[in-house]
Amino acid sequence: MRETAPEHQSSDATKHPPIKPGKTVSKWQNRLTILMIVIMLLVYTYKALFTLLGSIIIADDPPVAADAVVVLNSGVEYYPRLMEAARLYRDGLAPHVVINGNRKTDTIRQLETMGYAPLCRWHDNSVQILTLLGVPEDDITPISAEDAYDTMSEADAVGPELIAGNFKIITITTSKYHTRRARHIWRDLYGEQLDIKMVAAKDDPYQPDGWWREGRQIRWVLAEYGAWVFYYWKKVFGFSK
Repeated sequence: MRETAPEHQSSDATKHPPIKPGKTVSKWQNRLTILMIVIMLLVYTYKALFTLLGSIIIADDPPVAADAVVVLNSGVEYYPRLMEAARLYRDGLAPHVVINGNRKTDTIRQLETMGYAPLCRWHDNSVQILTLLGVPEDDITPISAEDAYDTMSEADAVGPELIAGNFKIITITTSKYHTRRARHIWRDLYGEQLDIKMVAAKDDPYQPDGWWREGRQIRWVLAEYGAWVFYYWKKVFGFSK
């Protein structure tokens, strides 16, 4: 007698047909194609995206005649800022250069109580560089800002001194990556009392179209975007330090 397959086996085979290898291969080929397209798009667009991220933090106003050039001290790459200030002075765009500094931490103040004293005035090196670049010492105004530790506290310390000195139009110079945030902060604080222009230091090494290739510039950009977050956080919660 011929045996027949059980009825339930025939039913299962009908409900679950065997997977054809060709369909599986085709599915993975489609996924691989999509992945390759995404990778190619990233390769071709990441430079444009990174350049955009590196460029939007720069604000560089056309130089105009001003009462003074103000050199910001917070951040890094300070000496190109002095060079830019001297250039603006030599071009006849400002009769005065204003510098600030003399930062003091609690540790420095503790050492001062023990007899520590700097070997020269806090502004001597900057004055020497400016005079070397053609700015007479009589046209340099140093402002001591002992408690300035970032862009906001620096503006808090320096701005009132400028207003008290009867400056009306000022050109601020700082590192390229620092310009947009610094201009925003200064205009936010003193926009009704001072006409504020921002000029980026041309000799600053920051490259908006290649910053991701160098470790220090990567740190600058990441820190700058972090500082924007800190700025708004500070405004919302109103803490001092």
